[in-house]
Amino acid sequence: MSQLLQALVNGVMTGTLIAVPAIGFSAIFAVLRYPNFAIAAYATIGAFAAWWANVAMGLPVPAALLVAFAVTGVVGVVAEETSLKRLRNNGALIVAIASIALNLVLENIVRFIFGNEMRGYDLPIARDMRFGDLRIGPQQLQSLLLAVAIMAAMFLFLRYTRFGKAMRAVADNPDLARLKGIDPAKIAIVTLFLGAGLTGVGGVLIGLDTSIDPLTGYRVLLSVFAAAVLGGLGSIPGAVAGALMLGIAEELALLVVPATYRTGVGFVAILLMLTFRPRGLLGERAA
Repeated sequence: MSQLLQALVNGVMTGTLIAVPAIGFSAIFAVLRYPNFAIAAYATIGAFAAWWANVAMGLPVPAALLVAFAVTGVVGVVAEETSLKRLRNNGALIVAIASIALNLVLENIVRFIFGNEMRGYDLPIARDMRFGDLRIGPQQLQSLLLAVAIMAAMFLFLRYTRFGKAMRAVADNPDLARLKGIDPAKIAIVTLFLGAGLTGVGGVLIGLDTSIDPLTGYRVLLSVFAAAVLGGLGSIPGAVAGALMLGIAEELALLVVPATYRTGVGFVAILLMLTFRPRGLLGERAA
């Protein structure tokens, strides 16, 4: 029983960390209508930007997160405007394939600048907290709280701010939004900045618990994509629900299968959801 409870706790924490980049991925899909697989590179770039701010500049983790958000947001906008934007008229599949190529280019730029070595953030060493038989690392708890705060800020932004309401309008019906005086092109840029920035922050939160290298984002790409598909592509609440379900499923799977097959849970989740409910749990459009 204690192993099951520990797996559930670990699953909630893992799912919360996956939810942040999944929100970024879903936001970009909702407004631009294509899956941007370059988010893997955005997560890696965010992780290294925060590492530079934390280790080289001596900034605390919250400030490093802001640096990662800003750097990755700018990279996302520039990458879109210089490479993917001109391909949008050719269909979502072409842009999605191009985003895979863009991901490889960006990952190799990171590798060229920082090398292939694994790096860790400058964090104090602390013992795990014990609650009976359950163990929770202080860094895990801090990352969980940061992720929850970031998600709450994103929901407040979408619900109460002018740009947030405009993003939701363009996501629901871009033609009607244009008739209401909203410029979809400007909203697309804001969405790209937010989506890429959140993905970069997600890369930092994932790296805080372990270490980072040029493949940090690549290793979580499938989990992020599976979370978005589970919740419904384009649905931000769905991305959070899907991430939590996937995180718990991955941790529970470790009780019966070797850790090598953990990633397979994402494949199974995508296959099952596309087979029985292509729209996902909370999605309104078919994927």
